[in-house]
Amino acid sequence: MGSLGNENDEPLTPAGRLFLRPEMNQVIYCAMGLKYPIDVESVKSQVRSSVMLTHPRFCSLMVRDRTGRERWRRTHIDLDSHFIVLDRPVSDQDDDESAVNQYLADLSTSSGLSYDKPLWEIHLLLAHKCAIFRAHHALGDGVSLMSMLLACCRREEDADALPRIGSLGSRRNSEGGNRRGWWQWGKVLWGFLMMSCFTLVFVVEFVLRVLWLRDRETAISGGAGVELWPRMLATASFWLEDMKVVKKAVPSATINDVLFGVISSGLSRYLDHRRSNALQEGLRLTGVAMVNLREQSGLQDLSDLMKDKSGSRWGNKFGMILLPVYYHKSGSDPLQYLKRAKVMIDQKKQSVEAHFSYKIGYFVMSSLGSKAAGFLNYRIICNTSFTISNVVGPQEKLTVGTNPITYMRVNSSSLPHALTMHMVSYAGRADMQILVAKNIIPDPEFLAKCFEEALLEMKEAAVATNKIYEEPVCS
Repeated sequence: MGSLGNENDEPLTPAGRLFLRPEMNQVIYCAMGLKYPIDVESVKSQVRSSVMLTHPRFCSLMVRDRTGRERWRRTHIDLDSHFIVLDRPVSDQDDDESAVNQYLADLSTSSGLSYDKPLWEIHLLLAHKCAIFRAHHALGDGVSLMSMLLACCRREEDADALPRIGSLGSRRNSEGGNRRGWWQWGKVLWGFLMMSCFTLVFVVEFVLRVLWLRDRETAISGGAGVELWPRMLATASFWLEDMKVVKKAVPSATINDVLFGVISSGLSRYLDHRRSNALQEGLRLTGVAMVNLREQSGLQDLSDLMKDKSGSRWGNKFGMILLPVYYHKSGSDPLQYLKRAKVMIDQKKQSVEAHFSYKIGYFVMSSLGSKAAGFLNYRIICNTSFTISNVVGPQEKLTVGTNPITYMRVNSSSLPHALTMHMVSYAGRADMQILVAKNIIPDPEFLAKCFEEALLEMKEAAVATNKIYEEPVCS
């Protein structure tokens, strides 16, 4: 859409412009299952009365001025044009989950959202009792969009109450105040040296990935142009309690450590299935992950996101990190996958890799333009093996109107990766959407089963380990 310009137009952020590039054009999808048949007018009423329709990004067209620079222009919202209501089954699949996943997979390679209206839609699949929130990544990142979506929901236990975001403790550790002993200053100095070393190593790898360094080709490898290939989508489901049992088996482990341990183990299982005895032990598979860089971790209070000077402001506030996992033949100790994942993630936490990638991306966008930034990001994705993201969702049950939400699942548009994984937790369960290029990975349901079995195997090993430590010592 062209335009002569308007003094009230707002320029897009550099990250927003990046996601409008043809090679990086990204739409985020959040699917919500509902317990009862969908009342279309009730859903529209809930959206109409929500803060979504007053948020400037959701009430603006994306236009281009005479120089081709993208801008936001406020417009009137025709709510009906943002709703796509389908009353018949969307596929011939036997169950709702498979039908919805096929619908989402087809959307992931579609032509995208129309620029004739603000860049979001809500699809209501009445036959499958599913609502799909579809928003362009230029509007905001996963944390921003999920926080906005929750503002349209209510708690099941209190129909008038907004969802609780939970504890939003600062990332900064102020323990000890300004008074430090010499040993504390030594610890700070050592931490600074480690941060510098790890950051240097990771930054060099980033540069090499852009230039020529590439993962060895395996049964899950994608590449340039694969983003256009047809997709399939499957769901791996986990119980958070199982993940908590596993993380107790390794001191100071986190849920993210467990997730990447499961990814490493599950991919090893899958590669064994596809190419038995064809891969070298310890083969590296590199993933790309996005890290929230706001001062507060996790989901954000929407009022904080709306403040211009807030450290938790709205938009795309994330950095990219490279996360390696390693192939190991089945039969080894399942908890070794977790231990290796924890060592790797601890090193990432000690670096400023995510902040570096964000600043470099901002600099390239501002100085060289979106074409150069898009090329750099595209190269990194083509030279790695998969994408992974994890958003901590609400842990209480929610409703849309008076209709209880049974699940929340997230995925995005296709990328040059043949494998992208997006996990979000909701009410004690975590669902990971596994989007694959079906000509490369034809059996995503089996891959999902590999991940689920990997967690259960790790849980069995963790229970045995925890019992050993809990048994009383006889004198």
